[in-house]
Amino acid sequence: MMKDSSAKVIGLDVGTSRLVAARKEGSDFKYESQLNAFVNLPFSKVTENVLRSEKIPFTVGGKDITVFGNEAARFAELLNVEVRRPMTRGVLNPQEPESLAQIRRIVTALLGEDGDGRKVCYSIPAPPPGCEENLTYHEASLRQMLADIGCETQSINEGMAVIYSELQDTNFTGVGVSCGGGLCNVALAYMSVPVLSFCTPKGGDFVDSSAASVTGELANRIRMVKETGFHFNGHYPDKVQQVLSVYYDEMILSIIQGLRDAFEGTRTVPRIPRPIPLVLSGGSCTPPGFKERFGKLLEGSTLPVQFSEIRVAADPLTSTARGALVAGMAE
Repeated sequence: MMKDSSAKVIGLDVGTSRLVAARKEGSDFKYESQLNAFVNLPFSKVTENVLRSEKIPFTVGGKDITVFGNEAARFAELLNVEVRRPMTRGVLNPQEPESLAQIRRIVTALLGEDGDGRKVCYSIPAPPPGCEENLTYHEASLRQMLADIGCETQSINEGMAVIYSELQDTNFTGVGVSCGGGLCNVALAYMSVPVLSFCTPKGGDFVDSSAASVTGELANRIRMVKETGFHFNGHYPDKVQQVLSVYYDEMILSIIQGLRDAFEGTRTVPRIPRPIPLVLSGGSCTPPGFKERFGKLLEGSTLPVQFSEIRVAADPLTSTARGALVAGMAE
């Protein structure tokens, strides 16, 4: 499925929470990622010099220094503020005037200022319910931004990217689920042919903001707790973890309900003669026990397809970027 001339192809996961770039070097896949966020600091020459010496990406404008990418969360924590997000619910944030400019800065930190004719296959979500026009603008803006830095472009549905990354052993037949920050994207393919795709608006950000509203903590702090210490075991040492478990269940149930609605709402689902795998990916599926919890909540659902297994991607944080790279090399 892949071509040998892969050195100038990049897979780019454009996620609400993180941007991940995938490259093929020989027989190995290489990844780089940056947090899709930024925060403003008061300008001082000392701060500017320190950031430069530490090689932390930033820009200077007026009375502010803008730190973007991975270090944004650390500075937001120090200042007790929320990070600013260029994207929300899988697409460019209409409430953030600097959204596209900040995305470009983060992308160029990953790819370089000069695209040099490289091909970039970038992920896009399924149309968010009621916001289809936002997706059209989002995809066109990313395409133009990448073209402006000298890249050839191709887009791929995020759920399909997961299938390309993880389901080669079933000839790309199965369900790919990307549990991201802004959305959860789901796709079904049969022998690599897309059959259906959809997204649900309850992703990692929903879990963070909902838990923050109940506990009184900042959403950024909730996210850090979720990523470093949360696990599904039924015994939660504090209120934050107990609340996280409640909203994680709601996120999972919305995916299962979305699957049921998608199967009921289409007449084009093929009769698949055997059970198929369902693979989970994305940062929101990384807490220990997520797969087991997903399987338990799925048990009571009636769907016109049987699952042979539920598996977690080999590396949930890079699966979409890897699948985008596979798709880009196949063209």
